[in-house]
Amino acid sequence: MRMSDNQGGLYAVIPAGGSGTRLWPLSRAGHPKFLHPLTGTDASLLQATVDRLLPMTETDHIFVVTGVAHAAAVARQLTAVPEENILVEPSPRDSCAAIALAAAVIARREPEAIMGAFAADHLIANGEHFIDVIRQAMNGAEQGLLMTLGITPTRPETGYGYVQCGNPVGDGPVLAVEEFKEKPSYEVAESYVKSGNYLWNAGMFVWRVDVFLNELARQQPQLHAGIARIAQAWDSPTREDVLGEVWPTLPRISVDYAVMEGAAAVGRVGTVPGDFGWNDVGDFHTLGEVLAADQSGNVVVGQDPSAGVGVMLRESENLVVVPTSGRLVAALGVRDLIIVDTPDAVLVCPRDRAQEVKSIVDELKETGRLSYI
Repeated sequence: MRMSDNQGGLYAVIPAGGSGTRLWPLSRAGHPKFLHPLTGTDASLLQATVDRLLPMTETDHIFVVTGVAHAAAVARQLTAVPEENILVEPSPRDSCAAIALAAAVIARREPEAIMGAFAADHLIANGEHFIDVIRQAMNGAEQGLLMTLGITPTRPETGYGYVQCGNPVGDGPVLAVEEFKEKPSYEVAESYVKSGNYLWNAGMFVWRVDVFLNELARQQPQLHAGIARIAQAWDSPTREDVLGEVWPTLPRISVDYAVMEGAAAVGRVGTVPGDFGWNDVGDFHTLGEVLAADQSGNVVVGQDPSAGVGVMLRESENLVVVPTSGRLVAALGVRDLIIVDTPDAVLVCPRDRAQEVKSIVDELKETGRLSYI
């Protein structure tokens, strides 16, 4: 078995899909949120994710799974990652197929490799603690557990799923995961946080690829068989043909539903609680909470709030302003608003309704105004 201090052995997989509809009109299908610099620096969310993982791994151990439309942009942003490590899925099949493809490709190189899966569009404030938690999760993975990184809840959040923790596994910080819980009502979320037995499900995983693929075969035999066929052809001239034939037949299902829930039910999932300033940047209100604000609580995304270039705010408080059109954005005597100005669409909404922006995208789809999506 691999020694736990051999930390160069982590293969990092970054699924980079989804268009971030709650961040419309900044995030679009053709230029989704992970390609944008929403980190408070010039780095995109994707670039920040890679930089954060480099203390644990090397660039040739980093894989990105992304769609056809984004592969070129991903390669441009990640020049240090080998081009063959950018795995292109012909169409979106949800997270399980994407993660399983990466696991199968890595298993061809190193059958018992430890792999971590990390979303391309999360912010993490404390990178050092994040690395410590991954190291602890790797120890659990070496023991044959499918590890999920749990976040110590800071509030009764209804927008996240939860994991229910059981007893410690061994003498380290690893806890057994008894069950994955759906997004709860406020009252249920409150009881979760009070009990101290629940963590937020951050959708980040660490496991040995052979353990994961075996569990996939047990629970999702059709998906496993399809991925195995694709992986077998991966380094051959028939890769594109096999991928094109098999990929559309794969079930569209998340890795939580497909593998993790069933594995937890038979005692094969562990977690390590983390508190490293995690944020999934799901909407503009959240973005406003994590980026630097001026004295009036206003956040201008993508530039220093004191610069004042392209934005004029007078007697206004707690605004989130995203100026990307080149026009001047001026606000007078307003508060608690989101203002997003892009070349072809403008969004104005109260911060406390930020989650509902997705409904605008849904309506644009229903009415056929696809050029705005």
